[in-house]
Amino acid sequence: MKKTRSRAGHDGPGAAGDPIESITRELLVRIGEDPAREGLRSTPGRVARSWRELTGGYEVDLKSLLNGAVFKAPDSDMVVVSDITFYSMCEHHLLPFFGRVHVAYIPGRRIIGLSKIPRLVAAFSRRLQVQERLTSQIACAVEETIDPEGVGVVIEARHLCMEMRGARSVCAPTKTSSMRGLFRTDARTRAEFLNLIGPSR
Repeated sequence: MKKTRSRAGHDGPGAAGDPIESITRELLVRIGEDPAREGLRSTPGRVARSWRELTGGYEVDLKSLLNGAVFKAPDSDMVVVSDITFYSMCEHHLLPFFGRVHVAYIPGRRIIGLSKIPRLVAAFSRRLQVQERLTSQIACAVEETIDPEGVGVVIEARHLCMEMRGARSVCAPTKTSSMRGLFRTDARTRAEFLNLIGPSR
């Protein structure tokens, strides 16, 4: 179901009275900056526009996204779309995490148009997220849309909340997976998928 964000208090991105601009201006003051200085005068507006782009996934209607892109399956061979680049925002610290998504499924009676899988990844990643939930949401969406014999999703990501603060563990990627249907029950199917996206995984 499509989620609609409240846009009360402004007439559009960057408009006067935009609450995100006001909050950003206040944040600059709170950290000891002067939002009126030359380098920061336009920052609140830029931040407001940036946040609306980075969280645009809330506005995506998944049914409309996939409408017309589901077709009868010609066979039951594995379909793999790998190395899908994504960027998301960690809901715990509002800092970016980013990396690659690998999606595979074995058709039952239907397949999804290949271009829709990266768009599906973008729809879920352009929200406040945690990697574990993002992995599961992508797998669930594929499963609910075409009822395949199996779905596999692997995500590898770097989290700036770990690298810039806290543990400061630089270049330590986090890997998550969601294996459903044959990818969970059949070791050969799972191994074929993992081998196709890279043996180190």
